[in-house]
Amino acid sequence: MTTTVDHIGLNAGDFAKSKAFYAAALAPLGLKILNDFGDVVGMGADFPFLWISAGNPGHVHLAFRADSRKLVDEFYAAAIAAGGKDNGKPGLRPEYHQNYYGAFVLDPDGHNIEAVCHAPA
Repeated sequence: MTTTVDHIGLNAGDFAKSKAFYAAALAPLGLKILNDFGDVVGMGADFPFLWISAGNPGHVHLAFRADSRKLVDEFYAAAIAAGGKDNGKPGLRPEYHQNYYGAFVLDPDGHNIEAVCHAPA
């Protein structure tokens, strides 16, 4: 089993300023805006792994990639048992893509922690 960070999300108080900053600062590293939804942008080289959103600064979204949907379910159960708060039960999120299976919990500081599997069932 290999677990990696799938994506991270940062909220920006001044979205336009932060969008311009990250686009310029990360360009030398080969990263660019791949998705632009108006108040959310996804950046990366080939896959958007850094998401900048308009919102309250300080909020972090951290998603870990899981090898199976079963592991997403196990992550959710363990996180809830450890005191996490539900922020999205395990399930498909077709608004992201047809095989996006994720679960979301809030950690003790209110950060949104996710496990996600991109593989078909």
